[in-house]
Amino acid sequence: MVSPDKNLIAAIRGSLEVDWQEGLSMDELKKLLADYINPLISNNFHKLISILYRVDINETKLRQLLQDNPGEDAGTIIAGLIIERQMQKLKSRESFRKKETDIDENEKW
Repeated sequence: MVSPDKNLIAAIRGSLEVDWQEGLSMDELKKLLADYINPLISNNFHKLISILYRVDINETKLRQLLQDNPGEDAGTIIAGLIIERQMQKLKSRESFRKKETDIDENEKW
């Protein structure tokens, strides 16, 4: 199975304030996330909402996925969205860094 980038795991660890090891497979990461999220759904929904807001999960997309997949574990759906969003952020940052290095030294601030 494909291993997630160490930056992805670091980003998720930072967003959730958890201490998970590097070198996890994508399936292991998703399962850890789902196992972390499911108790929050039942016991600390406010904290879950705070995490979703901090990670910048699209509320409309989340509602639609939960509605379209009523038999699927909500924690797994949310975990997939968190992974997807963190990957988007990492790609965006990398793209910005590349553009920044392409600027002529005379034109930098």
